[in-house]
Amino acid sequence: MPISGFPEWLPPQRMIEQSVLDRIRATFELYGFAPLETRAVEPLDQLLRKGETSKEVYLLRRLQEDPAASGGDDALGLHFDLTVPFARFVVENAGKLQFPFRRYQIQKVWRGERPQEGRYREFLQADIDVVDRDTLPFHYDTEMPLVIGDVFAALPIPPARILVNNRKVCEGFYRGLGLADTDQVLRTVDKLDKIGPEKVAALLVETAGATDAQAAACLKLAEISASDASFVDAVRALGVGDPLLDEGLAELARVVETAVEHAPGLVVADLKIARGLDYYTGTVYETQLQGYEQFGSICSGGRYDNLATAGTERFPGVGISIGVSRMLGLLFGRDALAVSRPVPTCVVVALPNDDLRPACDRIATALRRRGIATEVAPTAAKFGKQIRFAERRGVPYVWFPGVDGAADSVKDIRSGAQVDADAATWEPPAADRHATVTAS
Repeated sequence: MPISGFPEWLPPQRMIEQSVLDRIRATFELYGFAPLETRAVEPLDQLLRKGETSKEVYLLRRLQEDPAASGGDDALGLHFDLTVPFARFVVENAGKLQFPFRRYQIQKVWRGERPQEGRYREFLQADIDVVDRDTLPFHYDTEMPLVIGDVFAALPIPPARILVNNRKVCEGFYRGLGLADTDQVLRTVDKLDKIGPEKVAALLVETAGATDAQAAACLKLAEISASDASFVDAVRALGVGDPLLDEGLAELARVVETAVEHAPGLVVADLKIARGLDYYTGTVYETQLQGYEQFGSICSGGRYDNLATAGTERFPGVGISIGVSRMLGLLFGRDALAVSRPVPTCVVVALPNDDLRPACDRIATALRRRGIATEVAPTAAKFGKQIRFAERRGVPYVWFPGVDGAADSVKDIRSGAQVDADAATWEPPAADRHATVTAS
């Protein structure tokens, strides 16, 4: 019986997922990111102080454990993202790492929120981060969207658009307006897409101490969007000044201008993007797929200067995370991806009779040694039935062992073409060697 929020893909979907992961991994490594895997659990106090509410964290508890007992496994929770565990890992292993440290991490995470289309309680993320000791040069903030742009360009998915903002722009603007509780303003503005501008304005007055004029100015800032640096003039035209605002605008302009040169149209400065997690301190990213905008971001992240600390030592970082399960769940829901066959098998070796199974196994072994996915037919049925077995599973070729001195032959069961073949040398067309994933 299915459990809501815990997806299980069918084999063809899993093949698509694995193909997508291979392309993600290859692109990450092209940019020099090294692989890492951290444990699934973290101390509960570590998870709860990072901006995520306690009701979304899954606890780890033994069946027979006394709930009233302190410490033990009850003080552990499953990680809800990969950034918090990564920050902890960096602090604990700082003496063994070379900085700046570039890593990618592809793992499951768990979050106890309400399941809906494309949003799960157990899901796969693919993260990249760069951390450094004491200070992290800003050019890494400009690199993140370029990596993600290359990842998505390599996948058979709709075009992606990365929305970028900078927390310094928002905080500086709110300070320039005279609003003291900038965190509360940011959290409220982050609800724009969910509750609309009128309710956000009312909440700003109610919870952040804003006047109607200040609330209106916050909404004006959130309306600004541009695919080039023209957003800077639009912000200036609102007549608010603050040194932190100036710093944020300069940083955000660098991100946008770098992206325009690398991939025009990929990045858009959108000043309503805030990101819900508290640890972001500068650049923030969200990514939408064309045609799927109503589902929100499928890839997000940002700069965090204070997440990884040890005493007086600081390890600032910037990262971005692809919600792999989220993205694929949305695409599967619309049948937007297809795989050329539902199994990896390229060749089925027909079995003339049970006595020839060892010979058929040797043929299969010869093909496999050259990287051709092969299986032997399950039974020595009539050849027509064995061909239908391959056909039902989408396997393109059936191999017929030669008997009584005849040569082996291989048949393309799609076209009906059959030719003599040698298992030591025969090659399928490159397009048939592996199952391929395409947009459908």
